[in-house]
Amino acid sequence: MAEIKTPHESLLKVIRVLELPVVFVAQVSAWLIIPMTAGLVYEVVSRYIFNAPTIWAYDMTYMFSGALFMLGSAYALRQGTHVRADFLLEGKNPRWQAMIDFILYVAVYFPAMALFFWASFTFAAQSWAQSEMYPQSPWMPIIYPLKIVMPITLALLLIQGVAELLKTIWVLRHNTAFQRSE
Repeated sequence: MAEIKTPHESLLKVIRVLELPVVFVAQVSAWLIIPMTAGLVYEVVSRYIFNAPTIWAYDMTYMFSGALFMLGSAYALRQGTHVRADFLLEGKNPRWQAMIDFILYVAVYFPAMALFFWASFTFAAQSWAQSEMYPQSPWMPIIYPLKIVMPITLALLLIQGVAELLKTIWVLRHNTAFQRSE
């Protein structure tokens, strides 16, 4: 029977350190589901039972859901739950899959995430400086906290991308799937 290779503890430690902010932010931001659900339930009850829709509940709900979605994206990458075209690599050996991943991370992922980070940081900084409000809503809520989530998300995606690249390099060297010993 073939020996299962696991990464050296030092590599696992580096990956754990890189993933620490990703996991922490995901665990903390998961609690946004509570006010998001409460706002949604409040709006549904107000609208359909009391025939008294609100302006603010919808805005609050989409802001919380947007933040929840964005802040969980790096954790989704960590867990391997992002949409991928794995059917294209089905049946290929781990080294071949890792080579495709490596090329795509270096040629597409990192340049795109860096560009998006720069653009979103500029976008969020401008919004913060102007104390921007959301003009499409009669309630006119502040929008800059939600816009700050964008560069935070992209920073987390860049950090997780480095961890994923390290895993890919390990697979390239050992031609076996990356197994955590955790």
